[in-house]
Amino acid sequence: MEETRGPGMDHRHYGFSALPERPKLYLPNGARIALLVTLYLEHWEFRAPKDAVRDPRFVGEFGSFDPDYRSYTAREYGNRVGVFRVLEVLLKHRLPVTVALGAEAARRYPPLVEAARERGYEFAAHGSSATRMLHGKLSEAQERQEIADAIAAVEQAAGRRPTGWIGQDYGESARTPALVAEAGLDWLMDWPNDDQAYWINPDKPIVSIPNHNEWDDVQLLWLRRVPTPRYPALIAEAFETLWHEGAHSGRVMQIGLHPWVFGQAHRIRYLDAALGAIAHRREVWRVTAGELARWFKANATAPRFP
Repeated sequence: MEETRGPGMDHRHYGFSALPERPKLYLPNGARIALLVTLYLEHWEFRAPKDAVRDPRFVGEFGSFDPDYRSYTAREYGNRVGVFRVLEVLLKHRLPVTVALGAEAARRYPPLVEAARERGYEFAAHGSSATRMLHGKLSEAQERQEIADAIAAVEQAAGRRPTGWIGQDYGESARTPALVAEAGLDWLMDWPNDDQAYWINPDKPIVSIPNHNEWDDVQLLWLRRVPTPRYPALIAEAFETLWHEGAHSGRVMQIGLHPWVFGQAHRIRYLDAALGAIAHRREVWRVTAGELARWFKANATAPRFP
């Protein structure tokens, strides 16, 4: 049978773009790399609804018992104790931060929101709770309402409407990029498929910012069980590769941090060491996701889609 579909992607979200064939991307002030830090502030429901969809990577953890005190309280440790260790390290290295703020966390943890506000951090909408992902079984109306509620909760708590969306555990339906754009947001950080920002959503283009799950602390330390003392070297190795490649065309390095993981007493020193090795290097643009998206929109070539 003759192939009728042309070359390229099998969806309309974005066009295929081989990195060596792109126009060179020159970051501000001669930077080689845009360094982003994402701090996740989330709430885990004590008893989530039966139809809630959780991250399948945690199968066997939540749901084995009802209620599951161990898993619930291990996560809650981050909001009660661990987050303050992480905030101290981030302040030490003078890094701008994008806070992925879930709606339930925004409502339930005012001291955490205020601590981030006092430091001038940027807030992004991050769904409802850590026990409810967006997914394809939601109706369009349900998903649209979930997105609207998340944006409103962040705006009410932080005092400013967020400009971007970071999905809970990368959860999306096929409609999510379009609904995020429809809601008036400028950027999305759900896709770990690039080392540069790019245009997504053909009908109303917004900026997709890489979410590097390979060195996200949950993925690396909790799920893959990489020994924490290896973390500084892994971060440094990734940084060095991107920094050297960025001499030819700018790169993005996004580091995701969850307080219940890195806020533990035995791990925090390794976060300090990792950030200390990269945060103060030359030719590095320390930036929030929103700042990067605004710069990209003003300086990148016009969006092209299939």
